Amino acid sequence: MAQMVLVMGESGTGKSTSMRNCDPAATAVVNPVGKPLPFKNHFEMLNNETDAGKICKYMKEQAAAGKKLIVVDDFQYILAVPYMNRIKETGWDKYNDFGSNYFEIINVCKELPDDVVVAYMTHLETLDNGLVTVKLIGKLLREKITIEGLFTVVLRTGVNEGKYYFYTQNSGKDTVKSPLGMFKSYAIDNDLNYVADKIRNFYEVGDYMPDAEMERADAAVAGDLEKPDVNGRRTRTRRKTEAENTTPPTATGQDTAEAKSEPVEQPKKTRTRKTRAEAQQEDDKKIGDYMQECDKAVEEACGNAEEVPFDEATAATEKVAEPDLQKTPRRTRKERNPEQSAAGAQEMNCSDEPEAQSEQQADGAMNPPETPARGQRRRRTR
Repeated sequence: MAQMVLVMGESGTGKSTSMRNCDPAATAVVNPVGKPLPFKNHFEMLNNETDAGKICKYMKEQAAAGKKLIVVDDFQYILAVPYMNRIKETGWDKYNDFGSNYFEIINVCKELPDDVVVAYMTHLETLDNGLVTVKLIGKLLREKITIEGLFTVVLRTGVNEGKYYFYTQNSGKDTVKSPLGMFKSYAIDNDLNYVADKIRNFYEVGDYMPDAEMERADAAVAGDLEKPDVNGRRTRTRRKTEAENTTPPTATGQDTAEAKSEPVEQPKKTRTRKTRAEAQQEDDKKIGDYMQECDKAVEEACGNAEEVPFDEATAATEKVAEPDLQKTPRRTRKERNPEQSAAGAQEMNCSDEPEAQSEQQADGAMNPPETPARGQRRRRTR
């Protein structure tokens, strides 16, 4: 039985491009829609064919001719093209035909040699429960057969910061999987030729690559992406801070115990930001130096003449480099508080006289009538 691998991903994420390093002499491609590949190639190809009988026959012929890698790109069009051709037909029989045709192209791998790797490229979709899985048509295949369950290796394409990857492990929200210990990292370069060599090496089938050479290939394609957490967030291992990777040196065992029991105080970061006054002072000095250089250039150009023509003076000053003035920083809260406090004190001084006058007027005014104490009752008269 041939070794099967399912590669799923959105359009433009590197599924077809992953064949760029494959050997044309050992690779055959089934292209259901006949689209050109995104790179120059000389692969043996079966174009514009979706009939399972003809595709299975082609795959057997290519395996018999010595092809060690057969790629079906894109696999979901085995369903989509016949569906669109028969979209006006009513009834459910056509869905049975679609499912049978699709399953037959997978089942043919049982009749192929063990050292042949068959890769199925397909698009994906997100279900209502948030699970990312292979894209299908109708409910027959999804309800009756779990497509990913027919494969031991299911990879997913991804793009991160302009680099194209294959994800090799399940993130908790997709159906990605691979045998334990097959791939050394969560993300690898989207290199289908490497994946085929890795599968043969892992199962030791055919003319597989030696372990030492395989380890060098593992290091060459290993990505630097960490597996995402439960919220889907992903970080890069190389961006870890040095504080997490280093520990302070200790001299004795007692020092080691103290270092474990007492937290190490990190030095506080001090800001080197210039104040507004400092920046203005530096700019004023630059402007003053610039004016002196302009005067010097005019004297050198015109000598001791009493009157200097404007054009000559302008031509002389243009040779002087203009100062590189910096953007004046905004005032900080500490810089604003003294100004606000000074302004407030000035306002209080200005308002002292009116307050004094009001106090004097209040002292000379008639005393207000006394109010009865609480609880005291007065007799009312008519």
